[in-house]
Amino acid sequence: MSLTRRGFVIGLPFLLAACTSTSRSSVTSPMAYAAITDDRFPVPGLTAEQVRPELRRQEVEYVTSAPKGSLVVDTPNKYLYLVLGDNRAMRYGVGVGREGLALRGNAYIGRKGEWPSWTPTANMLRRDPVANGPYAGGMPGGPNNPLGARALYLYRNGRDTMFRIHGTNQPHSIGMAMSSGCIRMLNHDVIDLYERVGVNTRVNVIQA
Repeated sequence: MSLTRRGFVIGLPFLLAACTSTSRSSVTSPMAYAAITDDRFPVPGLTAEQVRPELRRQEVEYVTSAPKGSLVVDTPNKYLYLVLGDNRAMRYGVGVGREGLALRGNAYIGRKGEWPSWTPTANMLRRDPVANGPYAGGMPGGPNNPLGARALYLYRNGRDTMFRIHGTNQPHSIGMAMSSGCIRMLNHDVIDLYERVGVNTRVNVIQA
């Protein structure tokens, strides 16, 4: 069963986001995290114990100056919002970068990839050559790839920032600050988001 949905393929001028959210929400059905069997690679289902209720994909009330169709990443609270307009947003739980490694400020989606390949950056190789060195030549996309099922590549001024919004093969990392700077999502959620946004979608990453 495919769990992806279409829509919101837009790129709009970006405004600095001032935003608040409330607890009134429409929680996504548990079926949203059932196994996906018709993708390039199967995505295992997740149990309720694997996804805390507050981190599950859900539509919430969200007051913001960011334009409809843009993304806001609330790093301190470990949420990513897709602004729907009319004070509503789709909220996703995310994992974020460790202190000092995270992106901040404005960017945009420069390109998209399904089951992307992964190559550690020069900084990642320097920080952890033992873990990352074997993959210096790259790793093809697939279930064991740390970028998961989809990747949204974040750009500024026509240049790749080397930060991504991507899936993960470590669902326990959602809601934590443990990545090398990228924004991690559950594979189910990044597939959903991938279908909703397009190249040039504006992104604002808010730090504390």
